Amino acid sequence: MRWLATACEQCLTGRGGDFCYLAGMTLSIIIPVLNDAAGLQVLLEDLGKAAQPDLHVEIVVVDGGSSDASVTVANRAATRVVRTSPGRGQQLAAGVAASTGDVIWFLHADSRVPAEALRLVATTSAPWGRLRLRFQPDSPGLRMVATCMHWRSRLSGICTGDQGMWVRRSVLTCVGGVPTQPLMEDIELSRRLKRVGRPCVLPATLTTSPRRWQRDGLWRTIVSMWWFRLRYFFGAEPGDLAVAYRRPRRPAAGGDPAAARERGVNTEHDDGGCP
Repeated sequence: MRWLATACEQCLTGRGGDFCYLAGMTLSIIIPVLNDAAGLQVLLEDLGKAAQPDLHVEIVVVDGGSSDASVTVANRAATRVVRTSPGRGQQLAAGVAASTGDVIWFLHADSRVPAEALRLVATTSAPWGRLRLRFQPDSPGLRMVATCMHWRSRLSGICTGDQGMWVRRSVLTCVGGVPTQPLMEDIELSRRLKRVGRPCVLPATLTTSPRRWQRDGLWRTIVSMWWFRLRYFFGAEPGDLAVAYRRPRRPAAGGDPAAARERGVNTEHDDGGCP
């Protein structure tokens, strides 16, 4: 088994490419939801189409108190459904506690997953990492945002939830699990995981909804996200940031929250990803 130890050392140090593979791993997919029925339905269909007999996969949906059909949708296709208080960090932690896989993959309910991503995540032996990201519907501005997110993550080693973060269970346990703080849980988890090594970027691309950019406008959202990150970096309390983050904002020109909801954009459970 000396070859396996060497391969995993290469993943940890960045030598030998960005990733390597290990057969026989089990995968737990954790999906936090809050009034995400439409997006969750599509994501679960994606995961069902990508399933293969030799991949051992479980899907854990964690509902934070939805008033729509999210739980009904989840019960049709998920391995198990967990109910907890709202808050992405708390929901992710509850999902991890209810799961059994060797590799844990955190997905937003509005993500679209390419078929090859399931095998890539399930068989990687790197300690943790993410996927590439693009937005749908697309635009030149959103392509710029996705590119900046990719290179920001490459340079900083910090990943955000909408980039499809995954981590080996043993590694997650060693760093103290998922932070249950009310905001920036993905940033804090990345900080802890960087002690193990830099994130591995697998060669697959998630598609996600630009819900907050649609609602608040491109540049205003970019400035707002970086402002929250700077405040967190300089020691602001996550609870205080969460209150400000979820404070109602006027829609950007041409933006209509009601219309956004009709397009399947959940304005109540925004992702915490920062460009």
